[in-house]
Amino acid sequence: MAEYNLLRGKKILIVDDEPDVLDTLEQLLAMCEVKRATNFEEARSLLEKHIFDIAILDIMGVNGYGLLDIANEKGIIAVMLTAHALTPENVARSKTQGAWSFIPKEKIAEIASFLEDVLEAKEKGRNPWSRWLDRLADYFDKKFGPDWQKKHGITVR
Repeated sequence: MAEYNLLRGKKILIVDDEPDVLDTLEQLLAMCEVKRATNFEEARSLLEKHIFDIAILDIMGVNGYGLLDIANEKGIIAVMLTAHALTPENVARSKTQGAWSFIPKEKIAEIASFLEDVLEAKEKGRNPWSRWLDRLADYFDKKFGPDWQKKHGITVR
């Protein structure tokens, strides 16, 4: 297992309406201090009462975009994680609305690597979406077609 030095000890909020997804995230992020929420109200309350380094937000079922707005207001790095909202429109909306990354639940096993990328980008003042695209270009090209970025106005460089 990789070291994940940038993640070690980070305070992370995970929000999803599926308990098994939360359990998986907790296991994958064992090097972090994790709090979990299963709905919008619970997550909003945690965001208001605690300081987090990162919030991992499901889109569907928990009003992920509403939580993204709150995370942005508080200066918390927000990462969208989704299965059912896996569309080019949601990638574009997530990026435009201020998310630092957009991760398909199919790639949940790689969550620590994605979060390390985001933290490294923040540390170095780089665009976090550049590394995201390097990692997931083939995946999204297969899902959405080769010109999906152009069609949806997504630029990352």
